Amino acid sequence: MKNTDFKNIIQLDSELNQIQDFDLLLERILYESRKVVHADAGSIYISVPTEANEEGTEKLSIKYSQNDTIQKNLPAGQKMIYSIFSVPINEKSISGYCALNKTLINVPDMYNIPAEAPYKFYSNYDMITGYKTVSGLTIPLVATDNKLMGVIQVLNSKDKKGVIVPFTSDDEIILTHFATNATMVLQKAFMTRKMILRMIRMSELRDPKETGMHVNRVAGYAVDIYDRWAYHKNIPVGERDTFRDTLKMSSMLHDVGKVAISDAILKKPSRFTPEEFLVMQNHTVYGASLFHDSSSPMDTLAKDIALTHHENWDGTGYPGWIDPNTGIVEKADENGKPLGKKGEEIPLSGRIVAIADVYDALCSKRVYKEPWGESEVLDEMHKLSGTKFDPELIECFFEILTNIKQTQSSYPEEVA
Repeated sequence: MKNTDFKNIIQLDSELNQIQDFDLLLERILYESRKVVHADAGSIYISVPTEANEEGTEKLSIKYSQNDTIQKNLPAGQKMIYSIFSVPINEKSISGYCALNKTLINVPDMYNIPAEAPYKFYSNYDMITGYKTVSGLTIPLVATDNKLMGVIQVLNSKDKKGVIVPFTSDDEIILTHFATNATMVLQKAFMTRKMILRMIRMSELRDPKETGMHVNRVAGYAVDIYDRWAYHKNIPVGERDTFRDTLKMSSMLHDVGKVAISDAILKKPSRFTPEEFLVMQNHTVYGASLFHDSSSPMDTLAKDIALTHHENWDGTGYPGWIDPNTGIVEKADENGKPLGKKGEEIPLSGRIVAIADVYDALCSKRVYKEPWGESEVLDEMHKLSGTKFDPELIECFFEILTNIKQTQSSYPEEVA
């Protein structure tokens, strides 16, 4: 084993510590796990509770899947689509066995697992995609309190000639070390995510529409849209990764200002009157004012998003040119009403979240409406290009619609 391997991992440890969002950290951990052991493909799962009547008390839910061979066959800038599924934590599957026993499993040939092994390889994915899985290395992510956080599974190690080979004992050592450090960073990101979701739950207590699933979907859509925009703009990888990390968390707080709106309006089981709607518009200013003492890039972005995600590209949105800290109108019409921000006067983050928020609202049930059909939603999004939405960002939205749908399926609304 080369000293450079561990030097690279030490550098990675530092880089991972800079990522704050739990989901984006999982995605990066999977990528770097594959990189350090030269794996062509892999998946990362997290441990989630199951219903009491299901087998076991926990299951593994896939969060990200990557495959260099399949990715190379996709158009430039397009992300791989993969199935969202769960695996019981038991001895039947390789990942389930790894999770149950919190032990590493190294399989040289997935199609020739010894008959006495308690687990087996499920080849459904290979049959669907035509991809041939050979070698596999599966390792648990175990927190300092011995709680299982998830599992990393890397597949098809390749030598310098690109030939698939078994994972070595050195690979086991390297990945174990990396996974241990990555888990500590994950714990920190998980706690940050929990704190944000607690703030969301405060809003949810006031406004039933403001669910954890809704804000996760909006944040996921926002990152999907930004990624495509950044690809077209040739944004450097480092700048892109830093912004998308901050955007993901800040987007979740877009409607936090609703906590300051009265129940009589917020919980009204029908559409607002014009007067009520004017009061409701203030949630943007209230939300932004929570971050008036911005001490981090996340605070700054959260303030921008809370304030401007209801601004319209043509200037007809709200709250317009108003200082959220003082309430002073900065630009007004002849009647003293704040002028709406328009075009690129609206921060990029606000323009992105506007698209994400409206799309999710149209797709979701509300007290005054049923979910719209997909064709109706997409027609409406098209119609609003150039008036409500930035036309360039709407093009990005439609280019990555399959990714948007995948994000949507990752955070289904809980059925009461």
